[in-house]
Amino acid sequence: MALIDVIGLGVSPLDIITLIDHYPKEREVQQALDMVIQGGGPVATALVTLARLGAKTAMVDSLGDDWRGNLILDEFIKEGVNTKYIVKCHNCTSSTANVLVTKKDGNRAAIFLPGNTPELSPSNLDASAIKSAKYLHVNGRHWDACLKAVKLAKNAGVQISFDGGANRYRPELRELLPLTDACIVAQDFAEKYTSEGDCLKAAKILSSSGPSLVVITQGKKGSWIFQRNGKSFHQPAFLSPDTIDTTGCGDSYHGAFLFGLLKGLELEDTAAFASAVASINSRFLGGRTGLPSLQHVQSFLSKRNVVINISTN
Repeated sequence: MALIDVIGLGVSPLDIITLIDHYPKEREVQQALDMVIQGGGPVATALVTLARLGAKTAMVDSLGDDWRGNLILDEFIKEGVNTKYIVKCHNCTSSTANVLVTKKDGNRAAIFLPGNTPELSPSNLDASAIKSAKYLHVNGRHWDACLKAVKLAKNAGVQISFDGGANRYRPELRELLPLTDACIVAQDFAEKYTSEGDCLKAAKILSSSGPSLVVITQGKKGSWIFQRNGKSFHQPAFLSPDTIDTTGCGDSYHGAFLFGLLKGLELEDTAAFASAVASINSRFLGGRTGLPSLQHVQSFLSKRNVVINISTN
């Protein structure tokens, strides 16, 4: 029996997210409308999403022992994400992202400061933890360790999930994707990987390289789900007039989609569930502030005449 539902390997920065009226001009002083400081990162936020929904998760990463690293680690613990496999590096700094979000339209600009924490090496991996999971969730960070973890998972029959975000395509990821089972990527990533602008055609190309399940997300336009030798369909987004910030929406969509797969839901129900989680999350500032509980998601969907029965066992 799997001891961990989803074990994730990636980089966990600290996000400082500020809501502003407009992007400041040179030497302008502007009062912020709101601000949150919380952990971020695609894999890490997907795991927090899963934990809030009731799944058992664990994070694999390296953090500095600075104040940033301490905040990141404390938040994981508070959210119920297992931190046993996080390496804490002495006298090192953790990554930080400063994100400006405009109130009028939710547009974002980000400034990123990488820490000096060294990348994980394959020797840092706990093979037994990876083999005990149902899913390994990666996005290609900690490259050598990532490839090793994927091969360990593959040999143990653990399902492998890949997150390809917008502006995150790198040519070396062509070595990783064929080893994965479920691939959820932004349209920008799909286009750069396949040189194809049509989502269904791009999904077929991605699937032919390895993963049996491909999802391409398009933000407000929803998402396309493609199953090799199976069904393909479009899932509309649950658009909300109350949207404040789309930071982390793709990450929470991925975490919720994995939750649906863990629960054995039909793909249509899984896609609707994941879209609901992303919509709820968009109504709050920050990538994790609005992450919902399972009951919250079911209530959201029932108000839209969508009923999904999910076992809490």
